[in-house]
Formats: sequence, C-alpha cells, structure tokens
Amino acid sequence: MKYLLPASLVLLLSACAGEYAFNSNLDSDAINDYFKVSDVTLYEGSVQPRGPYEIKGLVEGETCQIGDNDAPASIVEARTLARRAAADKQANGLVIKNCLLIEEATPNCVTRALCVGQAIATTSVQE
Repeated sequence: MKYLLPASLVLLLSACAGEYAFNSNLDSDAINDYFKVSDVTLYEGSVQPRGPYEIKGLVEGETCQIGDNDAPASIVEARTLARRAAADKQANGLVIKNCLLIEEATPNCVTRALCVGQAIATTSVQE
C-alpha cells in the first residue's frame, strides 16, 4: 500500500507531460493594428514638436452617439481615431489643430465629437 500512492502520483504526473501547442484565435496583425496608436506622439496646446519634421497630411477622427442609450461622443475617442489615421499615413506624431464636441442632435447622431490635426513624421528624438 505504501508503494501504491507514490507510483500512482508518478503515473499521474507523467501523463501530464507532453508537447502541447498553443493555438489562439487572436490575429497578430490585428494586435499590431490595435497598438499602432501608441507609436504616434500627440502634440496639443502649448506642447509642439521640436526639431525638423515632415508633414504627412491632415487627419481627422470622429465619434457619434447614435442612440439616446449609447455612450456619448467623446473627444478622447475622436483624438484616438485621429492618431490611428496618422499611423496609417506612417506618421509618428500628430499636431492637434482643433477638437469640437457637438451636442446638438442631428438625424444621424445625438452628439458628435471631431478632432482634426496634422500627421507628421519627426526626424529626431523628441524630449
């Protein structure tokens, strides 16, 4: 009996050993696309880029509250969507020109938030 317990534990633990593969439903391209916003530095208000930079173009981000029970439109979300648009233009910076929250209801949106900015590519390290 005293040999039965250790033998069964060894048998049980050896059954768990093996080569297992990890499969995930997450797409690595989707993850990279989700986090590309973090590669874009935001310049707003008195914080402006230092050193030379190349203008990649104008970008915008817009959010819309479709129904009364939906989350309200957010300037933060609109700014994030503008950063994503800047990343799509291979920019590493975004100079926000203007953000606007429109609380007047339209047929399509209860509230809207819009941010417009300039996508830039800086050539030097920012401080």
